[in-house]
Amino acid sequence: MRAIASPPPTTSRDIRLRLADHAEVAHAPCDAEASAEGERCMSCGAAFCMPSGGYASHAGGAAGCPIGNRIPEWNELVSLGRWEEAYANLAETNNFPEFTGRLCPAPCQDACIHGLNERPVGIKSIERAIIDKAFARGWVRQNTPAVRLDTQVGIVGSGPAGLAAADQLNQAGHRVTVFERADRVGGLLVYGVPSMKLEKAVVARRVALLERAGVRFRTRTAIGEDVRAEDLAAEHDAVLVAAGAVRGRRLRIPGADLPGVEMAMPYLESATRHWLDGEAKPIDAAGRDVVIIGGGDTGADCIATALRQGCRSVVNITRRDRPPAERDAAHPWPGPPDTYTLDYAHAEGAAVQGADPRAWGVTPVAFEADGAGRLAGLRVRRCGRDEVLPAQLAVLSIGFVGTDHNGWLTDLGFSRDRPASAGNQPERSTRFAHVFACGDCRRGPSLVVHAIAEGRAAAAVIDGMLRKKPHAADASAGRGHRLGVPPQAAASRERPVRADRPPR
Repeated sequence: MRAIASPPPTTSRDIRLRLADHAEVAHAPCDAEASAEGERCMSCGAAFCMPSGGYASHAGGAAGCPIGNRIPEWNELVSLGRWEEAYANLAETNNFPEFTGRLCPAPCQDACIHGLNERPVGIKSIERAIIDKAFARGWVRQNTPAVRLDTQVGIVGSGPAGLAAADQLNQAGHRVTVFERADRVGGLLVYGVPSMKLEKAVVARRVALLERAGVRFRTRTAIGEDVRAEDLAAEHDAVLVAAGAVRGRRLRIPGADLPGVEMAMPYLESATRHWLDGEAKPIDAAGRDVVIIGGGDTGADCIATALRQGCRSVVNITRRDRPPAERDAAHPWPGPPDTYTLDYAHAEGAAVQGADPRAWGVTPVAFEADGAGRLAGLRVRRCGRDEVLPAQLAVLSIGFVGTDHNGWLTDLGFSRDRPASAGNQPERSTRFAHVFACGDCRRGPSLVVHAIAEGRAAAAVIDGMLRKKPHAADASAGRGHRLGVPPQAAASRERPVRADRPPR
């Protein structure tokens, strides 16, 4: 096997420039860089990046792409310069490559066989290059079904799981309505992920395609308040709950209720609303010492947000020890290597403060107040000794514990805040035979690619159930689009959406 040594594609903007705005940090590699990465893929003889069986294999613990992307196929097409064919191949298994190409942590790259002794293939950057070119050249079209069935599906939540299910079910001809309690469609894609990772025009562009294809969206509509759960179940042939799991885990130490101690999701949401609308007053880090508790992706996004707000200092503490520089025996290939890396936010913090803003092996002990009763510092324990970190703003990013709801999950027949019944199948319904769950609210907080996989799997089950109804079968006999058929094969030939002409 010929080893190809090459630098990774250049996909990040200069730190000094990006800290001055909220535009996306990363960009797609140029054609030559993407082609070179695709060529590297061709020297592999065992594609662990794409275990057969897609979602089912991943649910069983296999490494690689959870949605079964046929990665070597579109990598080869890119290496040959056959970009439109590469897009058609990618779109057969992934509803939203523009989301995964920006947000997915790329388990496929962790499983890349090149990673055993060199840098893995930049699969995620190639995916981003394919979809960006597809939008720019007008290849992405709405998937309008040829036949409409007399079946109504209600989906609660417009994050990636809900949107994927809506896209699949709409393509199959069902009449789909998505209920979203926020003022914009997209769920965590809009208010949970900063614009530096995913500009909101990218989400709006895809939502416009779905609307033109026939999906209906009802924003500012909260189940249990604006629509009763019982009415939702009664008015739809199937209901899919894809509400996410945004209720954050709280820290039970003294002073946790002090003004200045905030949860990560409200902090990120307030900042995004301010950047989008310029009206809502954000939870502001300007001029403050900021401590972020929790070392995951959400914590990194909080670092980047605080830096752009003009914080005086930022430190990100975690109880974990610093990971090793190379994969160790506790993290065997082809799973995640869990090695030390600098994410975009960590690199920014290092550029501003001179060192990685993360502090390892640190345990929070108590929040301390100033004379006015507001947060002044965080007492922590490190290496058996206590110290106080100055902090006028502390952000908790230590995981999520369930779906934020007011009882409507129980009204729909779910027994817990996280509606995951026994087993690991997205088709597992509640005591109502036509009510289902998918995404983070079912499996717990996870990756965007898992959400898409769950939405697609749940849609296939719902479609199969609804087609057993006599009226649905009569309406679609021999004509309707069945889930499992590549969506681009039935793509509409209506006017495409161009990347340089975002929807209003």
